Amino acid sequence: MISIAVSSQKGGVGKTTASINMAHAFARAGLRTLLVDADPQGSVGLSLTRQSRMLSGFYDYLADPGIPLERLLVPTRLETFTLVAAGQASDYEVGGAPTGAHLARVRGFLRAVEARGFDICLIDTPAGLFGLTADIIASSDAVLVPQQAEPLGIRSVPKMLEGLNRLRVIHPRLIVLGVLMTMVQNDMAESRESVNALRQLLPGDLVLRTMIPRDALFVKASARGLPVGVLEDGAGALAVFDALRAEIEAKLERSGHTSLRRDGSA
Repeated sequence: MISIAVSSQKGGVGKTTASINMAHAFARAGLRTLLVDADPQGSVGLSLTRQSRMLSGFYDYLADPGIPLERLLVPTRLETFTLVAAGQASDYEVGGAPTGAHLARVRGFLRAVEARGFDICLIDTPAGLFGLTADIIASSDAVLVPQQAEPLGIRSVPKMLEGLNRLRVIHPRLIVLGVLMTMVQNDMAESRESVNALRQLLPGDLVLRTMIPRDALFVKASARGLPVGVLEDGAGALAVFDALRAEIEAKLERSGHTSLRRDGSA
């Protein structure tokens, strides 16, 4: 199984939207996909199922790792797409805990997920690079960093990448997939300039070619509890996230990770 943490230095950058629609793209491609809502706000669960607050989930497992994984798995309308909500214990005291405090339980959770036969696990993490988020990244195969395309936003990216490099000291095999530009407005000069500035600032292919546009469809999809690609007018968004999935798979393969296959194994 391949596990990918979706993390950002601050909130409001489109991290949850990216996580939901990436998971849907991987599931549509035939991979058994698990999307884990590790953000205490429970945004993934609230976007996909209105009953998420009543479900046991990731934080319940942190509080009691004896909970069977089957109790946490929430099927979706797509057979290959499964959700784990934040859970009823999402106010579990993790914010003030030092990095490493939850490492063993996060790794135990991922081992249980892999044993259940999933091909890929995407984890929507709390903002920041400390505490539980650091433990999730240090337990994952790869990390993706969504960042909104605006001048103030891109200033935090170098600090985020410095933090990821520090985490690689304890997890040398961590693959930094790069920065995913979100909320891109091609008709606005400031947005275009932010993307160009970040591409000039960072080396090589550290900024993904695929970019997520700012689109009212994402709000509409969330209101209906659906990935944006399944909306009647969501074909364009579907193509964007299919391109993102393909780019991520290519990066994983170039990094020496076992490539994902459509026969139900990774």
